[in-house]
Amino acid sequence: MAVSHIDSLPARSRHVARCLAEAGVPGQVRELADSTRTAAEAAAALGCDVGAIANSLVFMSDGEAVLVLTSGRHRVDTVALAADWGRGPLQRATAEQVRQATGQAIGGVAPVGHPQQLPTVVDEALTEYSQVWAAAGTPRTVFPTTASELARLTNGRLLTVVSQ
Repeated sequence: MAVSHIDSLPARSRHVARCLAEAGVPGQVRELADSTRTAAEAAAALGCDVGAIANSLVFMSDGEAVLVLTSGRHRVDTVALAADWGRGPLQRATAEQVRQATGQAIGGVAPVGHPQQLPTVVDEALTEYSQVWAAAGTPRTVFPTTASELARLTNGRLLTVVSQ
């Protein structure tokens, strides 16, 4: 019996791949030899612009974890984003808060596959790319997608994440 592509992935990435398949996402999760923990590492491993990397950043706001999918070329302006999003202050989640909210470790947080869906923002800058890459549950797994697909998958809002 042939082993499916999903079966060869790490456990966390198998879960993400199944969530993507159930959502009708055509792009397959890929495991890379090199780390994709940072946007620069991911861009180098994939041979793409750092801006085409969709970083998954978890923040705490109003007592809950929230997800910001930002272009790898940006640093989030938390004050401006919180105001535009209509939320209280955004504070970076600790490693433990990230794992509790997503079931995944920092450096490999996927936009999906969490114990519960998180309020999400997708950086409008990601719309400038016909294909972006997002983490798939581990620091060495990624999948191709688009900004609009990320918004659909996460029920996220497209917003600018840097100050204008």
